[in-house]
Amino acid sequence: MDLVDTFKTIACASPETLFKEKNSKFFGYAFPILSENEVKPLIEPLRKKHFNAVHFCYGFQTGIDPISFRTNDDGEPSNSAGMPIYGQIQSFDVTNVLIVVVRYFGGTKLGIGGLISAYKTTAQLTLEASTIIEKTIDVHYCIAFDYKNMNKVMRVIKEKNITIIAQKMEMNCEMEIATRKKNAEMIFDIFNSMFEIEIKKKIMPIN
Repeated sequence: MDLVDTFKTIACASPETLFKEKNSKFFGYAFPILSENEVKPLIEPLRKKHFNAVHFCYGFQTGIDPISFRTNDDGEPSNSAGMPIYGQIQSFDVTNVLIVVVRYFGGTKLGIGGLISAYKTTAQLTLEASTIIEKTIDVHYCIAFDYKNMNKVMRVIKEKNITIIAQKMEMNCEMEIATRKKNAEMIFDIFNSMFEIEIKKKIMPIN
C-alpha cells in the first residue's frame, strides 16, 4: 500500500458567493488556514462588513493525521448550520480550510431542513468557486556536520532532489531540509548512516 503524502486545500481566499432562499441571503466565504487561531481574525472583518447580518456560522478543518475540526451554529438551531458547512469540507476532501456563511434573515422561517439545505448549498457553492490545489506532505530534518563533510552532504541532496529550507555554513554547518513524506525514511537512513553527520526530525504544521 502506497503511503499517502498529498492533500487538497484551497490556494487562496474564495470570491464571495451568494445563495438566496425565501428572502434570506446567505453569503459564503472560504479561507485557507493552518490553525484555529486564525478563525476569529478572519470572521471579525466579515462582522464589520455585514453589520446587519444575524448569523455568522462556520466550519473548519486543519491537519491530515490527525485532523482538527470545529463547527459553530452562531445562534441557529443546533447542527443546522455548522455541520452542513463542515459536511461540504469533507465532501470536497479538503483540509486547512475555513468556510464562513453569513445569513441575513428574510422574514420567513426556513425550518431545520431548510436551514440545513441552505447552509450546505452555500458552502458547496463557495468551494466550487474556490481554487482547489494539491500539496505534498513534506517532512523536515535538521542536519549538522563539519564543513569538511559538505561535499558528501550536497551530493545526497542533489541526487535525491532534497529541498534546502535554511542553512548556516561555517566550520560547524547546520541545514534544514525537506523531502516528501514517502521518501522521508530513506533520506533519514542515508544521513543517519553517514560518519560525522547528525540528523533529527523537525516538527512542522501541515501547510
